[in-house]
Amino acid sequence: MTEDQEAELDEQADDVDEAAAEDETETEAEGLQEGDFVKLDYTAYTVEEEQLVDTTDPEVAEEEGVDDQGQEFKPRTIVLGEGHIFEDVEEAVIGSEPGDEGTVAVPAEDAFGEYDPDNVETVSAEKIDEDDRYPGANVQVDGRQGYISTIIGGRARVDFNHPLAGEDVEYEYEVVDVVDDREQQAAGLFEMMLGMEPELWIETDEVEEEVPVEPDEDDEDAEPEFETEVVEKETLYLEATPQMTMNQQWMMGKQQIGQQIIDQIGVDRIIVQEVIDGMGGMGMPGMMGGMGGAGGGDIEDALEDADVDADEIVEELEGAEE
Repeated sequence: MTEDQEAELDEQADDVDEAAAEDETETEAEGLQEGDFVKLDYTAYTVEEEQLVDTTDPEVAEEEGVDDQGQEFKPRTIVLGEGHIFEDVEEAVIGSEPGDEGTVAVPAEDAFGEYDPDNVETVSAEKIDEDDRYPGANVQVDGRQGYISTIIGGRARVDFNHPLAGEDVEYEYEVVDVVDDREQQAAGLFEMMLGMEPELWIETDEVEEEVPVEPDEDDEDAEPEFETEVVEKETLYLEATPQMTMNQQWMMGKQQIGQQIIDQIGVDRIIVQEVIDGMGGMGMPGMMGGMGGAGGGDIEDALEDADVDADEIVEELEGAEE
C-alpha cells in the first residue's frame, strides 16, 4: 500500500469518527437541556416525617393548610442549570419531554444539609427582641438566622441549622411545558423570585448614547472626546404596582434580580415604570386655581360656590388675633 493510499484511509477513518461523535452529540442533546425554560409541577415531602416542603398543587396546599399564605399555587417556571431547584431534580428533568413525570429522592446533604449539633448555641436573651423570646420563634442573632429551641431566664438556646436539616426529601414532578416566549419567561422568573407576576413587556428602543471617539495617533496628550450615537436597545418594561413596590425581595435586591433577568432573558436593560392613577373626581376642585389666582377663580369664589360666608370667616379670624 502506498503512502497516499494510507493517508486516504486515515482521512476516511477520521471522517467516520467525526460523524460518530456528531451522532453521539445529537443523541445526548435530545430532550430538555441546561438553559431551557421549563414549566414544572411538583410536590416535595420529607421522607421520614412526611412534612410538606414545597408544592405547586393547589389541592395539596389546601390539604396541608398552607393555601392561605397569599401565594398562587400553579406550575412554576425555572431555568435548568441555574439552581432554581435541587440539582438532583434538575438532572432528572434534563433529557425529558413535556408530559414526562417522575419521582426523585434528594438526600439530606444535597437538600438542606446534614444536621450539625455545633450550629446550636446558647446566647443572651438580650440579643433577641422581647416579642420573639419563646420556643420556636425565628430569630436573627449577630446576622445569623435561626430559631429558639429553648429559653430559660436570660439565656436562649438558638438552633442555626435549617429547620429541615438532616431530612431526605422526595420530589414528585411533571414537566408541564417548555416556555419559549421571552415575556412569559421573564414573568415566570419574576414570579419565582418575588412570589408575584408583574405586568411587563419587551420593546426595542432607539437610544442616544455618548461613545468615545478614537484619538488622533499624533496627539497623545489629547483629552478623550465623545460623540452622540443612536443605538438600538432591547428593553424590558416593568410596571411597578404598589404590591411590587412594597415586595420585600424586590426592595432588598432589585439590582441583583434585575441583573439575573437581563442575563437569562437576553435584554439590554430593564425600565421600571411607576403608575399613579388619578383621584377619579375625589380631589379638591378650585383649590389650585384659587391659590394661583388664575384659571379657576380666587378663594372667595371657591367659598361662595361652597355656600360659605367669606366675610364671616375673616371676622372670626381677626377676633381670634385680638
